[in-house]
Amino acid sequence: MSADITIVTIDLSFHRAATGLVRATLEDHGVTTHELLAPHEKAFELLKAGQADLICSAWLPSSHEIYLAPIAHEVEKLTVLYRPFAFWGVPDYVPIESVRSIWDLANAPVAGRMRKLLQGIGPGAGISRFSRIALERYGLAQHGYQFANGTLDDCVSAYEQAVAAGDWVTVPLWQPQFLHETHHIRPLVDPLGVMGVVDDATLVARKDRLAKLPSAAVDALRGLQPGNSTISKIDYLISRQHRDPVDAAREATAA
Repeated sequence: MSADITIVTIDLSFHRAATGLVRATLEDHGVTTHELLAPHEKAFELLKAGQADLICSAWLPSSHEIYLAPIAHEVEKLTVLYRPFAFWGVPDYVPIESVRSIWDLANAPVAGRMRKLLQGIGPGAGISRFSRIALERYGLAQHGYQFANGTLDDCVSAYEQAVAAGDWVTVPLWQPQFLHETHHIRPLVDPLGVMGVVDDATLVARKDRLAKLPSAAVDALRGLQPGNSTISKIDYLISRQHRDPVDAAREATAA
């Protein structure tokens, strides 16, 4: 029985956090793990091609069903690791009486104060697709708002710089994410429902490869349900304290 496995991780810190926990669990059962990092679409291509055995993780159904559907018959959904959701948020110092809903961004007093650039991440992310739809559906482009793709560092830096200056800013974000460990970010109400539903962050494995793993290791993976809070903590340790993902996972889940 083979005791090694390749995990493809969507190349964002909170996905690396979840993979750290998966790797720690497998290694505890004598399985050697190898990790590949790839952008959203490429990660699913690697799984489809058999170059990866697991993907950590598929956000289903809103964000990643479109990528997983072509190989649904070849994979098993092992467990829901956490329950992510996308949203637009503002710092909690922005008065809720002024900005409660995405619609409020179009109000003249708000549009006059809010930074107009919404700095996002890569184009394959669900939040990026949803954000472009939101600009159109809520009529915000005509008020000067723009969405820009970029790296995770671009997104985080733009938000933290705005907060440091005390500016009003809207950030395209999600839970879990390490910014929530140090910032109070208020999600805006999304009356049109363009940000998708709460997803299931699902650990997905190729069936042909899963059958070759020790049964105890597979059972342990099926039992993993760390939740949003734990993933955010691991993400913070990785992103802000520069910890190895496996070590961070062990620390965050220690009794």
